[in-house]
Amino acid sequence: MTKIIVLNLTSDPPLLSVMRAAVSKVCEIAGFDAMDTSKIILAIDEACSNIIRHAYKGKGGQSIRITCKIKPTKLEFILEDEGEPADLKKIKSRPLDEIRPGGLGVYIITSVMDKVKYADGLEAGNRLVMQKSIPKDKK
Repeated sequence: MTKIIVLNLTSDPPLLSVMRAAVSKVCEIAGFDAMDTSKIILAIDEACSNIIRHAYKGKGGQSIRITCKIKPTKLEFILEDEGEPADLKKIKSRPLDEIRPGGLGVYIITSVMDKVKYADGLEAGNRLVMQKSIPKDKK
């Protein structure tokens, strides 16, 4: 049976702490340990920060919807916004040996999650689906 939790936030950075607390609880319910939970929180935080920075150009008060689905074998997060659609060809991590701040969000997201898929062809906004397999001993 799938358990579903939906978070509706606005693109105001202080609200990311609410998201982190909620994602922490979702990970606990799904059976992740503290280390994996921290990594998942970081990946979701990076994705939300990218929404604020790129889709909304830093503008607060805009919609971010996070749907968390706890399935029998995986945890799925669907992030949706109504901001400027991303150019999927430009979504990539910078080289890790390039020493400078920023640009590691995509690397973090793809290294933490088992599956990452950006929706293509949306009329408006963006949708990012991320999945992480639930630890075998917790299934």
